[in-house]
Amino acid sequence: MHTTPGKNTLLALLALAGDVLAILDGSRYMWFAQPAQWPIFEEGMPIGNGRVAATIYGGGAEVLGINENSIWTGPFQDRTPLNASQNEPIVRSMLQEGHISEAYDLTMSQMIPTNNDPRAFSYFGNINLDFGHADDDMADYVRWLDTKEGTAGVEYTVDGVTFTREYTPSYPHGVLLARFTTSKPGALNLNVTMSRTDHIQSVVASAAKDNNTVTLVSSSGQSEDENPILWTGQARFVSGNASCTTSGANLLIKGATTVDMFFDVETSFRYPTQTAWEAEMRRKLNNVYKTGYKAAKQAAVADTKSLLGRVTLDLGTSPNALADLPTDQRIINARNSSSDVQLTVLVFNYGRHLLAASSRKTANSTSLPANLQGIWNNSTSAPWGGKYTININIEMNYWPAGPTNLIETQEPLFDLMAVANARGQTLAKSMYGCPGTVFHHNLDLWGDGAPTDNYTVSTMWPMGAAWLASHMMEHYRFTADKAFLRDIAYPFLVDVATFYQCYTFDYQGYRVTGPSLSPENSFYIPDNFTKAGELGYVDLAPAMDNQLMTDVFSSVLEAAEILKLDNSAVDAAREFLPLIQPPLIGSLGQILEWRLEYKEKAPGQKHLSPLWALMPGTQFSPLVNQTLGSAAEVLLDRRVSHGAGSTGWSRTWLINQYARLYRGDDAWDHLTEWFAVFTTPFNLYNTDGGAPYKFQIDGNFGFVSGVTEMLLQSHAGVVHLLPALPTALPTGSVKGLVARGNFVVDIAWDEGKLISAQITSRAGAELSLRYMNGSAISVNGAAYTDPIVTTAGKVYKIVPRG
Repeated sequence: MHTTPGKNTLLALLALAGDVLAILDGSRYMWFAQPAQWPIFEEGMPIGNGRVAATIYGGGAEVLGINENSIWTGPFQDRTPLNASQNEPIVRSMLQEGHISEAYDLTMSQMIPTNNDPRAFSYFGNINLDFGHADDDMADYVRWLDTKEGTAGVEYTVDGVTFTREYTPSYPHGVLLARFTTSKPGALNLNVTMSRTDHIQSVVASAAKDNNTVTLVSSSGQSEDENPILWTGQARFVSGNASCTTSGANLLIKGATTVDMFFDVETSFRYPTQTAWEAEMRRKLNNVYKTGYKAAKQAAVADTKSLLGRVTLDLGTSPNALADLPTDQRIINARNSSSDVQLTVLVFNYGRHLLAASSRKTANSTSLPANLQGIWNNSTSAPWGGKYTININIEMNYWPAGPTNLIETQEPLFDLMAVANARGQTLAKSMYGCPGTVFHHNLDLWGDGAPTDNYTVSTMWPMGAAWLASHMMEHYRFTADKAFLRDIAYPFLVDVATFYQCYTFDYQGYRVTGPSLSPENSFYIPDNFTKAGELGYVDLAPAMDNQLMTDVFSSVLEAAEILKLDNSAVDAAREFLPLIQPPLIGSLGQILEWRLEYKEKAPGQKHLSPLWALMPGTQFSPLVNQTLGSAAEVLLDRRVSHGAGSTGWSRTWLINQYARLYRGDDAWDHLTEWFAVFTTPFNLYNTDGGAPYKFQIDGNFGFVSGVTEMLLQSHAGVVHLLPALPTALPTGSVKGLVARGNFVVDIAWDEGKLISAQITSRAGAELSLRYMNGSAISVNGAAYTDPIVTTAGKVYKIVPRG
């Protein structure tokens, strides 16, 4: 029978976790009083070292779902459309003449690939660990995930004997670790094998002194001459004096007290031959075996805590002991109330755990960033292909990286961009006859940026590289790393700008894009155009395109000024920037989404594309341009009044957007709605809403970003303390956030007002400050009036004045 864990179980877990108070902290631990139902993926608990990951279900017959971030559905595909360049001028003429429907038809028939699908994220398979225990026989059960150490575990009793399992992802050793123990010597038995739904080449169990293993070799499924992705994964077991034998593909361990498991998987994505990747796999396993479980775990936990421990968020104590309940019960309560403020902190900490677990640099080879499922998936093809969807989703993954002090987790994104840039340069020339680089709305692990999906409202959008370029500039703003700006960001920005200088064309006095679209909305063709009343998709000069180009060319000039560059690329950017169409304001006072005030098909569209310049951009910030900020506010309210926020990631974008407008209570309302609809019942994963629950990790990261934006903003040129503090959070503190300019910021508040803030300058940048709506403050005892030229390493204390 499943029971709520008792005091003895909790105390045992305390000892296991190594923190006497942590188990009582509902802000840190996600935990459950029953196993997850395999194979319901959205109930499992995720851990990872940035490259290799596991989903833990915790049953008596455990199934560890294993992922490795380069296991996708196959090799690179050249999907370049053959007729795009010849048809582009025809499409543009049609659009200028009002033949929108006809232009769309020609675009989709001649300017997109015949193969619409890039490669999809897949999975390694499962490690099956049968402990011989029926779920109904496990008592005093607890299953937990520590969001500060990145570890997970299971504990229960059977017939009075306690069994524990702990799982630790190791970034230093590049492997996954596990330890299985029992309170009764010799009572632990284990039947181990590996499985996958298809394309297994072999599963082999081996029992030998100091080398008890189970090994799986598998393939993405193509024939050998098509260069499939191939991989080998091995679990190595250390079981003391226990008996180890094999039965077919099963390793049988009997009479053990403690069993340690070390696991790694390597693939052909990073190594040229099976000999090479299996040598690397064995090297890692031998290394961690020699280190030993205890020392390897200590190193792994220390590494994870060095990242996740940088930020501490405290929003007060939840009422009625809500934070002491198992997480699934807390989620049920949160469907109707946001009073469990410690659950908000837990989701914040959980999101940061997911980012560190799914996006770390891979030594000596190409890293891969977090995809639509981060790094967790239990299918041969993840939902939505698990792709790098770059018209919002992957960018949202990295919104917390800079502000919550995890900036190095963004580096794998730049590795992918470097791979994609070479593909994009070829694509720009073949599709559009232009130099520079272009990505459309998706990438895969090979950097395939060709148009994707044959989807009316997203496929023909040549702006993906522009959005990704903003992350490079933001990386510099948070780190002040001039070498990165010079060697990586600036050259990419110039490549992107060079493409648009060629690709755009003259229209009504501006340089405009087209055919393009506004992700992912459509409009009704107006009366003075042909086929009036039909839906239109592609057009000229969508608002988002103009906002993105403005950001790209402004960033080129900003970077050049910092690097003291004056060259032809800088001159070209300076000449091009005024030729971009400024934002247009419609009859309702709203930012216009297209070049004309079309009637939208979906005024509540979940994509907030025409508001890119509010969040994540800056052009619509009220502190930058009050007129545009007000127009953005009108459009945002209109979107919401018509039902925007219909997916989890969209709802968290709304949290961020309202925070950028300093409307903290509205931001909190959307956070409350996210809990009500978009987290799974037995996990804290973000979903697209409703059942079946399709996990999409971007909303988890958007949640973290939204909470952060309520407390600290720095995009508008000032370090803005408590810009959108909701009334629901009258008391709290946060330590370790980062503002642009590379300032570390600690803030404490009570009764809705600042108590004090401490800002540490890491780069000696100029510090401009604002508190709430401009209330007076003092810095180091003196009234603040003008920006401060800071000293690197110096601490500045801010208190309210008057």
